[in-house]
Order: sequence, then C-alpha cells, then structure tokens
Amino acid sequence: MSVLLTVLESVFQEAATLTAATGLAYTGAVVTVAASSVLFRNSQRRRDARATLAILMRRGGKP
Repeated sequence: MSVLLTVLESVFQEAATLTAATGLAYTGAVVTVAASSVLFRNSQRRRDARATLAILMRRGGKP
C-alpha cells in the first residue's frame, strides 16, 4: 500500500506543478494583452487587443 501512496503522491505533485505553471502562463498572457489594449499607438490594434482580452476573460461559457 505504501508504494501506491508514493506513486500517487508524485503524480499529485506533478499535477500541482503543471497546474501552477499553466496558471502563471495564462496570467502572463492576460497581463500582456491588457497592457497592449492600453499601450498600442494604433487604435485598431488597441481594439483587437481589447477583443482578445474579452475572449480570454469570458466566464461561464457565455458566447
């Protein structure tokens, strides 16, 4: 039984690490797009960045 617990512990640890890395990557993408929606000089690029940000921040599966 202890071998199973050891294996499960390593699997859960790797899953937690992957989840944290994915969350950081998503946060980085959102921050980059949010900054782009404010800092771009071209108004079309700012609109595109805002549209992308709206897609990234959509919640609850609403279209």
